Amino acid sequence: MGHLDHATFGWLTPVLSYAMASIGAALGLRCTVRALGAHGRSRRNWLLTAASALGTGIWTMHFVAMLGFGVTGTDIRYDVPLTLLSLLVAMLVVGAGVFTVGYGRNRSAALLAGGLTTGLGVASMHYLGMAALRLHGTVTFDPPLVAASVGIAVVAATAALWAALNIKSPGAVALASLVMGAAVSSMHYTGMLAVGVRVAPSGAALPGATVMQFIFPLAVGLGSYLFLTSAFVALSPAARAHPAGAVPSAPGGDLARRERAVAP
Repeated sequence: MGHLDHATFGWLTPVLSYAMASIGAALGLRCTVRALGAHGRSRRNWLLTAASALGTGIWTMHFVAMLGFGVTGTDIRYDVPLTLLSLLVAMLVVGAGVFTVGYGRNRSAALLAGGLTTGLGVASMHYLGMAALRLHGTVTFDPPLVAASVGIAVVAATAALWAALNIKSPGAVALASLVMGAAVSSMHYTGMLAVGVRVAPSGAALPGATVMQFIFPLAVGLGSYLFLTSAFVALSPAARAHPAGAVPSAPGGDLARRERAVAP
């Protein structure tokens, strides 16, 4: 069995990956909170932003952590199409969970369905990313630890969506995002503990891209997206408060009044 090192750069990659997961969670939660107070196209746009932020944060967390992954006795390459597929799965399945909560009429049922969908999506992203590994040897997985990692992903996703439904203040969202970041990181490293590699030394060239050729530039690009989206959300105006006793107009009400005003 090859010796697996999950932190070849010391604490740098675990800390940075946790930061990416927390930033993605904070953005996703904040955007979901804004979506629940909006209507129509605005709600859809906030939910899309929430899904992209959560999916990007989780994927970036995984592959930043993988920057520090090494196996003695073999080089490591990554299959590019499978790696990109893992990103697409993260976006789509997390989006399905977020939209389930955003538009669900029964909040409890929507929370359970959304948490299960999102958690399974996170786990699928992780193991698709692991399937993209190319090395000289055979990768094996310990089933109980795999099951534990999937369970952590489902619980973490459900907790995050519950926080989006029930937590409104920015301070509470920040605290919830730190907890969510820790949960996603725990899921990743639990899944990595399930990995075993039986090295078969070979001089043959490995297919795929090196971590610095592909994973590092993509992670930097997606991390930049998270920071830019953070600035956008921070600077975007919040929903307008209504005067005491005033009843908010229905979606499209202002437009309807303007149309009546200009009608001949």
